[in-house]
Amino acid sequence: MSTSPKLLPFRLPPPTGGRVDVLVVAGEHSGDEHGARVVRELRAKQPGLAVAALGGPELAAAGAQLLHDLTSTSVVGLVEVLKNYSFFRALFAETLRWIAEHRPRAVCFVDYPGLNLRLAAALRERGLSVKGGGTIRTLYYISPQIWAWKAKRRFTMARDLDAMAVIFPFEVACYADTALPVEFVGHPFVAPDYAPPVRYDPNGPVLLLPGSRQQAVARIFPALLGGFRSAGEREAVVLYPSPEILAVLRAANPPANVKLLPTGAPVAAAAVLTSSGTMSMHCALAGLPGAIAYRTNPLTYLLGRMLVKVEYIGIANLLLKEAMYPEYIQGAATSEALAAELRACLHDPARRERTLAQAARLRSLLSQPAGGTAADWLARQLSM
Repeated sequence: MSTSPKLLPFRLPPPTGGRVDVLVVAGEHSGDEHGARVVRELRAKQPGLAVAALGGPELAAAGAQLLHDLTSTSVVGLVEVLKNYSFFRALFAETLRWIAEHRPRAVCFVDYPGLNLRLAAALRERGLSVKGGGTIRTLYYISPQIWAWKAKRRFTMARDLDAMAVIFPFEVACYADTALPVEFVGHPFVAPDYAPPVRYDPNGPVLLLPGSRQQAVARIFPALLGGFRSAGEREAVVLYPSPEILAVLRAANPPANVKLLPTGAPVAAAAVLTSSGTMSMHCALAGLPGAIAYRTNPLTYLLGRMLVKVEYIGIANLLLKEAMYPEYIQGAATSEALAAELRACLHDPARRERTLAQAARLRSLLSQPAGGTAADWLARQLSM
């Protein structure tokens, strides 16, 4: 979607039925997916619940009224955000206007802290949220990565939010010195009813996963493609979540043995070269051997190096405290390095066995606790 000034200002549509119980705000494809699973389960238990969303097609399919497709305009990195500043400023103001007019019982923010934390603060400042003396509960599902950077955000989050549900068990302790109620609800990728989008097949193709955001894909896909070509393997599959991403992939002129497929039906693969995003976790839990490549705007990277204090960028690596997926960042993501990793993934039995053991450890770490699912948590919050 264009972010040119001619689209601004704009108005979000009113609630379809004249009322709204929950407004879900999910700005990225992964948040759209996670939020949709919560909404689908919650509406199955409470069919009359009115849900609106700033999200994407998954939330719409789950039964939420989609007010605006945020996933079509998601960006990553400081430079990219600055380029689209006028659009996000207009969206922010319009969202606040809509909430003030239609007064949902709760706003459930899903990840996407750049927008969501500012919205939570603005709702308090305007007296709309419970924390500001109003009636709207402000809830957060999937914590920002305060364990990686901007740890002090936890205090403003405790000031602005009523409750939080987290998907990594260690995150509860990150908020222990605040008054914010935080509950681990398990990771959605290990829920009993979850259908993973990838599975391991030793005879399958190589999977190339450059991500879901246009700027990132344009930088990362050529590196993945170069590694695959240099490895000399027979076939690769690339998954894309939207027509915009497909256009970026085609611009890289992939050869005939690289198939571009829409995200949807489960894909079997023998190994993966991936970005550090959500799909890398899917692959890790499925036991696919692989490696991570990451490239971003050089200025964004330099700023990140100063601000982010973690040993790994891949969440599976962070959870395991070891490199399940070796990481190749910026200039290190060369065709030769990625090709060497790919050959080891496909032809070294020890690498495969180690990956299987690491996947089992991951699944155990992320299993759902006795307190129930994220939908159970949200239902409890709505009853307060």
